Amino acid sequence: MIKFLKKGKSESEILEADLKVKQVVSTMLKDIEDGGDAKVKEYSARLDNWSPDAFRLSADQIQDIVASVPQQTIDDIKFAQRQIKFFAQKQRESILDIEVETIPGVFLGHKNIPVNSVGCYIPGGRYPMVASSHMSILTAKVAGVKRVIACTPPINGEVPSATIAAMYLAGADEIYLLGGVQALAAMAIGTETINPVDMLVGPGNAYVAEAKRQLFGRVGIDLFAGPTEILVIADETADAEMVACDLLGQAEHGPTSPGALITTSETLAYETLAEIERQLKTLPTADIAEVAWRENGSIILVDTEEEAIAEADRLAYEHVEVLTRNPDVFLNKMTNYGALFLGPETNVAYGDKVIGTNHTLPTNKAAKYTGGLWVGKFLKNCTYQRCTPEASVIIGEYAERLCEIEGFMGHKEQASLRVRRYSRQEVQ
Repeated sequence: MIKFLKKGKSESEILEADLKVKQVVSTMLKDIEDGGDAKVKEYSARLDNWSPDAFRLSADQIQDIVASVPQQTIDDIKFAQRQIKFFAQKQRESILDIEVETIPGVFLGHKNIPVNSVGCYIPGGRYPMVASSHMSILTAKVAGVKRVIACTPPINGEVPSATIAAMYLAGADEIYLLGGVQALAAMAIGTETINPVDMLVGPGNAYVAEAKRQLFGRVGIDLFAGPTEILVIADETADAEMVACDLLGQAEHGPTSPGALITTSETLAYETLAEIERQLKTLPTADIAEVAWRENGSIILVDTEEEAIAEADRLAYEHVEVLTRNPDVFLNKMTNYGALFLGPETNVAYGDKVIGTNHTLPTNKAAKYTGGLWVGKFLKNCTYQRCTPEASVIIGEYAERLCEIEGFMGHKEQASLRVRRYSRQEVQ
């Protein structure tokens, strides 16, 4: 039996908020498509208090910014990037081109071809998302993308130096100090000074996620990555301090970030509620985390691990921490999640910042049909075929009959032409 001890906003309330976001984003994209750089600058000045002569940073500007970053920060960024790069390279090595002979003389294959150009969005706002530089830019470069450009917003009118350093160290070909919907629009649509890209990637708030949704089709996207989500699955072996800490650690991202606890222990559920209230009294980011938990937090009591798995798959959350006696049960049986964090020794912060897996992950139930950003997202799996003349006759005879069943007589003639021509060669 499933019992809700606490619920967040209803789906109808969420949909109402989403509708407002859609309308705002639609207007902005139309304005920027019509107005180009002028409109980009107008939105940047209004929303970010930022209207430089040029949004693209020059090589000299980048070098000056990187030089201003403390050496310890540079070293930490490089350590994180080594972990992300290593895992991405191993993933790339697992993706192989193939060619097989299916019947004598018929050869089918596929090649994994990198996208030519990618625009990476590195969120800013209250928090400079340094790690998003590694996750998108570096992964695209490992995949072999030729042109990788990146945008990040100023923070209170200032340059986010550590983020710029991470973007440079990750290998960005062009760096723009530009944020929000205007950045996504400029990269996807193009302006007088920014050449458009073929694909957009990176996380962001609800407006960034909606911009990617509306731009999809004009460009490719990695996935819909809106406000972050965390689910903790716990049993009586977990402790409330850790559960509360991990839920609030994600809640600080923003007031719309959902967090949930699924547990088989009613005692743990109530202890977690009390522990959240205690930790909010001292958490430096409690002004954001408290709103997120109050409006979007859930606690779900279940009787069995099977119910926990079913409910977790229904939620299909972005991050799922498993704090149970045997976490591998969930690794083996769960099907809908962005990333799993198995056991108390790891946590979402490790995945977000440094451990090596990618932190751009599906939200809003997108985990039901896609995984997160990885090197494979930047590759196009493109097939090809070739036949010997003898094999073309064999395949062609089947194709003639199958095309005729469907009434595609022009298709049939493509096959018949080859059957006639290559059969004649055999006679000769």
